Amino acid sequence: MMQALHNFNLASLVDTGVSLATAFALGGLIGLERQIRQRTAGLRTNTLVAVGAAVFVHVGARMQEISGGSQGAVQVMAYVVSGIGFLGAGAIMKEGANITGLNTAATLWGSAAVGCCAGADLIGEAVMAALFVLAANTLLRPVVNRINRQPMREALAEATYRVVLVCERERQADLREKLEQLLEAAKYPVRDVDQHAFGDEDVEIEFTLYATSVQAEELDRVMAQIESEEGVRQAAWNAASEE
Repeated sequence: MMQALHNFNLASLVDTGVSLATAFALGGLIGLERQIRQRTAGLRTNTLVAVGAAVFVHVGARMQEISGGSQGAVQVMAYVVSGIGFLGAGAIMKEGANITGLNTAATLWGSAAVGCCAGADLIGEAVMAALFVLAANTLLRPVVNRINRQPMREALAEATYRVVLVCERERQADLREKLEQLLEAAKYPVRDVDQHAFGDEDVEIEFTLYATSVQAEELDRVMAQIESEEGVRQAAWNAASEE
């Protein structure tokens, strides 16, 4: 009790209040933009992250002042960074080939940085950090949408390319070798091959290519060549975006 009274400092308490109010306001501003867009981490989450980071950093600095130690606030910041990493990972979800929540996780990092600045009494830096986080989530959004609306040129796309061949079971060995040769000649070597039954009499063979970008006309030409072979039911290729 006596130690608590000894540590009580009105000036320091006012300083803490300013830091937390700054973190609350700026974290809330970031969170408001997220809430309007109905993201997972919205107003309350970003505000709590900013305020929590500010509390930890400010307490670290205060404890350093009381004990006369060194590097207290810096060490606390390191722990905040680690903790926010786990929190951000919880916001990331994977559904099949789709990954969502990356921007939410990154925004949480930004809110934590704002809170750390506020907790360290770097109010100007906290305001600047909040503005840049907001700018990334608002000003860059039209740019991203515009880019995403543009048709992707096949030669520039990075993806996993697969060639699928459906053929008669009796001819699978010869046709598999033939298609591999055609792909090699077209400079698209095969990285992996998988096959399984396709109905009672046919087999489906899937070739995964090493290439991360292709010329669509070249692969179409290879498909036309292999389809002209006896015993081939169907040949096609597809691309899946890399994660």
